[in-house]
Amino acid sequence: MEVCGGQTHSIVRYGIDRMIPECIELVHGPGCPVCVTSLEMIDKAHAIASHSDVIFTSFGDMLRVPGSRGDLLTLKSRGADVRVVYSPLDAVQIARDNPEKRVVFFGVGFETTAPANAMAVYRARLEGVKNFSMLVSHVLVPPAMAAVLQAPDNRVQGFLGPGHVCAVVGYREYESLCERFHVPIVVTGFEPIDLLEGILMTVRQLEAGRAQVENQYVRAVAPDGNRPAIDLISKVFEVADRKWRGVGPIPDSGYQLRAEYRDHDAEKIFEVESIATRESETCISGLILRGARKPSDCPAFGKECTPQRPLGATMVSAEGACAAYYQYGRYPRQPNPGRRKLSFQNDSQRRRHRDGRKSTPLRQADVSI
Repeated sequence: MEVCGGQTHSIVRYGIDRMIPECIELVHGPGCPVCVTSLEMIDKAHAIASHSDVIFTSFGDMLRVPGSRGDLLTLKSRGADVRVVYSPLDAVQIARDNPEKRVVFFGVGFETTAPANAMAVYRARLEGVKNFSMLVSHVLVPPAMAAVLQAPDNRVQGFLGPGHVCAVVGYREYESLCERFHVPIVVTGFEPIDLLEGILMTVRQLEAGRAQVENQYVRAVAPDGNRPAIDLISKVFEVADRKWRGVGPIPDSGYQLRAEYRDHDAEKIFEVESIATRESETCISGLILRGARKPSDCPAFGKECTPQRPLGATMVSAEGACAAYYQYGRYPRQPNPGRRKLSFQNDSQRRRHRDGRKSTPLRQADVSI
């Protein structure tokens, strides 16, 4: 399983899953932060943005994620002040410039975006920007990987670890997952050569019966991560339970603001801690996020559900698996042109081809990564 949605897009874009032997299956994981943001949190954002005295700010990919009552872009078209920003610090500046308004930033993401979001809250408190708050929906990767491995329908035998997340927090925390579940984890980058090397390293571990953390993405990832970033995260956030869309509640799988920063907690300020939701009955994004199904298995894929009319978050986000399949033409029952039957003119050619493949023999009848 490739954990990160950016890896999924590279795999589908370059046809990497069609280059490798058929006995290796790449399973798409829950590594798209927009996709796993719970429906409840989307509805909370909708409720907060509906206030007439609120300027609701967010990264652009969150505006089209469907909630129970529509998306933020539709709410903006009806007159709500919803703005796209490129940094959470932009939202702090908007709060400074509009003291008569309550400015809320939608803090979504994995550990990768946590330092910038932590800095925004830290600066707002330090400078006394009291009209700034954050709706926090941060999620953590290791607990989600554990949840996938504990699922009754789990098929994953190894992981391509999230390179960007590990660049921030390192990979020490993943070592306990290897020991507990006896699965190899290879921290991997995003270029085609990175992914191919990560797959090779994972398969070699499986063939040798090893289960360790290895680092393919050495040019960007250190074992202990970025210490100043980790310290800032710890200063502003604390670990808490979090709901994942399509997966459900996972203990200790997210961040929430520490008590000393609760004056900037939008959930507390707007009293939206409990809200009823209604999920689409057709969308199977939850199964896709768990790696139990592929986007092309969905009966609505490319029909009722398109990037223009998405039913689920996996079709909206730039990192969503459904969006990748749609963008690169992976429709149901599409023939696989990448795996052609090889023909040989004589036995000599056949032996040379066979001998050339002996360097990394596959002994697993069915390997899912």
